[in-house]
Amino acid sequence: MDSPVPPPPSPSSAGPPGEPRVRRRDRHGRGMRGPVAPPQVPLSTSRADTFRDLVLDSVERLERRWPQLADVEFMVMEVPPAVSGETVPLGGSVSAEKGEPARVVVYRRPVEIRSKSRDERALLVHEVVVEQVAELLGLSPESVDPRYGQD
Repeated sequence: MDSPVPPPPSPSSAGPPGEPRVRRRDRHGRGMRGPVAPPQVPLSTSRADTFRDLVLDSVERLERRWPQLADVEFMVMEVPPAVSGETVPLGGSVSAEKGEPARVVVYRRPVEIRSKSRDERALLVHEVVVEQVAELLGLSPESVDPRYGQD
């Protein structure tokens, strides 16, 4: 009886049998795929990075008026910790204590859910930051940012 003859090895898989095969081109022969967009284009930034930039813009705007905010730590978290109650907070603040700096937190997902466009999101982020800074400083939001609620 004749035994079946194994097919000859293909050129792309030639090499020692234990090594992984290196692909130099995609199956259509056009080369390896590159990124969808170059890094400097906004498409390549994640939603979390874009949101963080909105918070930083708002903080920079307030720091010009309130230099003491340089000592405050601003953070972005995805969602608030488990809360009891019906309303989900958009942000929170913690006063400085025991060598820890004061903190202002903005929760990304609740803010994103409540805003429909980028402009609306930027406005809501700024309002949340102003409200939390006002609470931290013991002032009204209108005194922290005179344009609060007018945009």
